[in-house]
Amino acid sequence: MPVKVYKPTSPGRRGMTGHSFEEITKSKPQRSLTEAIRKKGGRNNTGRITVRHRGGGHKRRYRIIDFKRNKFDSRAEVLSIEYDPNRSARIALVQYADGERRYIIAPLGLKVGDTVGSGEKAELRVGDAMYIRDIPLGTMIHNIELQPGKGAQLVRSAGASAQLLAKEGIYAQVRLPSGEMRLIHELCMATIGQVGNTDHGNIKLGKAGRSRWMGWRPTVRGSAMDPASHPHGGGEGRSPIGMPGPKTPWGKPAMGYRTRRNKRTDRFIVRRRGKGR
Repeated sequence: MPVKVYKPTSPGRRGMTGHSFEEITKSKPQRSLTEAIRKKGGRNNTGRITVRHRGGGHKRRYRIIDFKRNKFDSRAEVLSIEYDPNRSARIALVQYADGERRYIIAPLGLKVGDTVGSGEKAELRVGDAMYIRDIPLGTMIHNIELQPGKGAQLVRSAGASAQLLAKEGIYAQVRLPSGEMRLIHELCMATIGQVGNTDHGNIKLGKAGRSRWMGWRPTVRGSAMDPASHPHGGGEGRSPIGMPGPKTPWGKPAMGYRTRRNKRTDRFIVRRRGKGR
């Protein structure tokens, strides 16, 4: 999908790029497959901000996505490719033979009029969902389950894809977009192909206001604060961090510090992501 470049009619427009939306075929969502989103501004049930830098943003409705792909009795026709304000990927509206409609994540190359299936009705084609045990080695996949029947949790964002590397016993070895190699149960579902909207990472917002439309509030650098507000603050003029390693506003290590504490699933990670890990 091409990236649209704006003319520099103002300082905010200079360098700004956007989506061309050429692949979008329908502007309004299927109302029955949406539900209201109540904004919380990053606050919990007691009113305290637990996630910073969130608030405002354009009003949205949530699109109910079929991450389980558990309708095994028939194939479905793709009716439209739509924009989803809640995710970077595009979504596809599909209709099964009995008339039921569902939304799925739209993979790269899926077009209106194509058919998709899952389980026994699936073929080795883009958009079809299968058990990992039935997918050939080397295949590019996305929408991967971590537990059989729970629904896809991995590789769902725009342009992402994983590769099936090996199978041994009841587990398959999958290389994720981060470079991590992980064991996943053979009865977990995965979808063939790569997630669409591959140019999402090339978009430049161009101005602060565009972030506000998306619900993101400003972020202040710690080095610009006073020492009472942040460990990086204070000093005459621009100062280095001046301590062993970067810190969060609450004094905990940040920027590269490992925070993984889930020992229960450590055995499923064959190789950690990143360099030298």
